Amino acid sequence: MSSLLRCTLPPILRLALAFALCALQLAHAASEEKLSYPQARKALSHAEPQRRINGLYHLGKLGTAKDAAAVYVLLDDAEPTVRQAALGTVWQLWGKSGDAAIDKLYQEGLDRMQDGDMPKAIKVFSDIIAKRPAFAEAWNKRATIYYMSGDYALSMQDCEEVLKRIPTHFGALVGYAQMLAEREQPEKALNLMERASKVNPYLANAELMMAALRIQIENKRKNMI
Repeated sequence: MSSLLRCTLPPILRLALAFALCALQLAHAASEEKLSYPQARKALSHAEPQRRINGLYHLGKLGTAKDAAAVYVLLDDAEPTVRQAALGTVWQLWGKSGDAAIDKLYQEGLDRMQDGDMPKAIKVFSDIIAKRPAFAEAWNKRATIYYMSGDYALSMQDCEEVLKRIPTHFGALVGYAQMLAEREQPEKALNLMERASKVNPYLANAELMMAALRIQIENKRKNMI
């Protein structure tokens, strides 16, 4: 893998850190106006940016992973503050299964990750997967832990499971792309990055990543001649 790819392709962990920052910004940006779930969904298309942000804040509190797709359009909003709020909301919604017991387990897994107890975190997310395999974010968090632990084959397998359930999950797409690029599979990596960028046009360094992958692909072709 080229040095440019090594510098620009972000680790999966950075996506989790970005989510935390976005969620914090969203909480500060939201107004005191309380909205119901239908009102929050409706506010996403409001002409005023602050109303869109408030809708995002409340949807993040009231919605589930199924609502994330409704937020994607705001990832390309004209207002940077709305885009950041939308990013935090998508991650927040992906982490909500709609089942209180599962969500409690999920939070336990996050806590174990934060504590650095990766074996325990893997067990928690594996338990969630066994009980509710349709919950994509449990697979994604386990993929993150496997990546952090150096178990790249297992991480890629879990990324595939995420994408079976949420093909537009740009976090899994970027993480998977990074691991493929590191294994000299730039064609597949570029495809995943293009898919991720289509959903979230403001992915950090995405254009640089894709440019580096195209250079790597071209170099491979030249070497084959």
